[in-house]
Amino acid sequence: MLSRGEASDAVGKHGWRFLLGTLRTSVRVDSLSDATALATRAVEACGADADEHLRIDIRPDRVEFVLQTRKSAAVTTLDVELAHRITAGAEDRTIPAVDAEDRSVQELELAIDAMDIAAIRPFWKAVLGYTDEAGRTGPADPLVDPIGQGPAIWFQQMTEPRQQRNRIHLDLCVPHDEASARIAEALVAGGRLLSDRRAPSFWILADAEGNEICMTTWQGRD
Repeated sequence: MLSRGEASDAVGKHGWRFLLGTLRTSVRVDSLSDATALATRAVEACGADADEHLRIDIRPDRVEFVLQTRKSAAVTTLDVELAHRITAGAEDRTIPAVDAEDRSVQELELAIDAMDIAAIRPFWKAVLGYTDEAGRTGPADPLVDPIGQGPAIWFQQMTEPRQQRNRIHLDLCVPHDEASARIAEALVAGGRLLSDRRAPSFWILADAEGNEICMTTWQGRD
């Protein structure tokens, strides 16, 4: 397994980003046919390792690749090698295909604050059809969508009841070199910066009515 910094450094120059235990990139295409062809080349590049490491989101205008060693829910040296293979196989496509009016990859999480995490975790697991994250089955551990459609859920321990604020907030993980610009845009759009005490690990922002989101990066966590 690689540390967050090692994973980011190993793929950054190749157009990939490290987000929440995964390597991700997005490639612009002209059609669904092009997207399918690009995805096929990626699967061929990964060979026998594709099924256990690669996830692909195919759309008419872009293809998103996600690499992770599923059995450990982490990035390994093999994931880095596979990212390099996929990049080489993209041929004339630019990785990542992001311009000034576009955004890069990101990953959304849902955080639930609770006094008794063990008491509410089974409800969220059942109602959403979620499962335990690989290697993490404890009563307070995160939950994930087994088919990757919905955001991961994690639970934050409260020390005293909170009656006047929603107990659910969003966590948005963005590439470390894009966080400052995204925060600046949010502030211009009417948001408020509540705390940057833990930056660059995360910043806490809120909208005009106090609904909160944490903007996170991998930095400051190893």
